[in-house]
Amino acid sequence: MPYRILLLLAFLAAQHLQAQQTISEKQLRKNVEYLADDKLKGRGTGTDDEIKAAKRIAKEFKKIGLKPKGDKGDYYHVFGFKKSSDPHGSTDAASPQLYGRNVAGFLDNGASYTIVIGAHFDHLGLGDQGGSLEANSVGQIHNGADDNASGTAGMIEMARYFANNGVKENHNFLFLAFSAEELGLIGSKKYTENPTIDLSTVSFMLNMDMIGRLNEQKSLVVGGVGTAPDFVPTFNNLKGDFKMKLDSAGIGPSDHTSFYLKNIPVLFFFTGQHKDYHKPSDDADKVNYAGIIEVLNLGIKAITELDKTPKLTFQETKSNQTNNTSFKVTLGIMPDYAFDGEGVHVDGVTDGRPAAGAGVKKGDVITGLGDLPVKSMQDYMKALGAFNKGDTTTVTVVRGAETLKMPITF
Repeated sequence: MPYRILLLLAFLAAQHLQAQQTISEKQLRKNVEYLADDKLKGRGTGTDDEIKAAKRIAKEFKKIGLKPKGDKGDYYHVFGFKKSSDPHGSTDAASPQLYGRNVAGFLDNGASYTIVIGAHFDHLGLGDQGGSLEANSVGQIHNGADDNASGTAGMIEMARYFANNGVKENHNFLFLAFSAEELGLIGSKKYTENPTIDLSTVSFMLNMDMIGRLNEQKSLVVGGVGTAPDFVPTFNNLKGDFKMKLDSAGIGPSDHTSFYLKNIPVLFFFTGQHKDYHKPSDDADKVNYAGIIEVLNLGIKAITELDKTPKLTFQETKSNQTNNTSFKVTLGIMPDYAFDGEGVHVDGVTDGRPAAGAGVKKGDVITGLGDLPVKSMQDYMKALGAFNKGDTTTVTVVRGAETLKMPITF
């Protein structure tokens, strides 16, 4: 065969492979719009509508060619739990029993170690399971297009990419869609307590939660970079034109926390808070699909680089003493995890909770609780752990040019 024809065939093969490796905006949009449709009524944990979402994800895994990795030979990892009606987390015999199901698909490359890629697919349902920042929320559909249909759709597209890219990586991949994240990271906690693979073989876990609102500045939080020595240099080399905030903590407000607490290195992708967070207005037409693709391509590049290391070395981070699901008290605020300044920027305040009663407002920056200074999210979590239900202290906030100290009762 003439040399020129060989070159042409090689070029066409390379072009075909490159086409296979492209993240599809059409597929992303299709899955976000399905998960965030009014017909699924907000995907509340344990509802028939959340089960429909789980079946959709399992169907996608099967089409992609992932092996079922649930607990009964299918794609589902089913768990039961008691939901607390107490905002401080205690349960009793009268607490209602609920059931959730994680969805697990496995890409078997015959490797010794596995990379876990996860996202939660539950949301707030009809505003009756707690967590809504909308006044009079009960009965209103909370579609959660960004939170977290964006991460779930992105996780599915990463599965499609790695299954069809024509490359056999040095790791296997486990793709996990978690239930009951909004109720306290319950789905991921239940999975790590009763896993369907040996967790000692996991090199690291990447969690994508709210990746659908990349802004013009391309602000992206990459959490967990302190949990393995390879992470910081990898993202420093790959950040390109992202305005990237690298957060070292392994514990955070999403499902990677459950894996970190099992001594597994973790990463967390998050494009930031917005006014629709935990409100009925978080709809599919507000999602930046091109932005999701940029985030996924960054993740693919990072995974491709980290795939060269057989198994990452776990490192504890400074926040390892605190667990954000076990505080005896809460303020009832939504922190802005993308905030770069000193203190904790308040991105939302829940009616009827201590912060609202004290007069804390959206936009305030919390700089102290009682005598404890709050300069970072870690300081904030540590300060919360110092108080019990019923305690009265003060909360210090910066509001514009003013510094205010207000009494607060937990």
